[in-house]
Amino acid sequence: MNRLQKRYSEEIRPSLVEKFDYSTPMQAPKIEKIVVNMGVGDAVENPKALDEAVTELSLITGQKPVVIKAKRSVAGFKLRQGMAIGCKVTLRSQRMYEFLDKLINISLPRVRDFQGVSPKSFDGRGNYTLGIKEQLIFPEIDYDKVTRVRGMDIAVVTTAQSDVEAKELLQQFGMPFSRQ
Repeated sequence: MNRLQKRYSEEIRPSLVEKFDYSTPMQAPKIEKIVVNMGVGDAVENPKALDEAVTELSLITGQKPVVIKAKRSVAGFKLRQGMAIGCKVTLRSQRMYEFLDKLINISLPRVRDFQGVSPKSFDGRGNYTLGIKEQLIFPEIDYDKVTRVRGMDIAVVTTAQSDVEAKELLQQFGMPFSRQ
């Protein structure tokens, strides 16, 4: 059992039950999955760029990414339907908690001029999305081997019914929200 997983069951869940006055501990929100998405726009001209992105994403998450293909053609971008344009990983259970632990305690503090993550990035249904500008903040990425700096989107999907519940859940996990 991971450190965050243990903390959730022993500390976070009981405090959420107390704060939001749930009738049963099963009503307390929990993190369902984390989806890490990396769009590779230059994969249209350079297919090797996608291979590098897949390698980097598998190093970061510890899981093999799925290649995403274009759903429709866009002439302005020289993009045809079915062309590979990105990759994503869906993390659940053990790997999800390991990734979240690494993200909160190691990677986010390594961001230059870090003020905290935006508390406004909730979708209204208790899910949180975070954009990262460069993959270099993760310790698995070797700075010398990076040919191109790429960003990624991290979506944290929770079972919370509202943004207030989801924010409280992530705050108790240690997510560094900025003071706005």
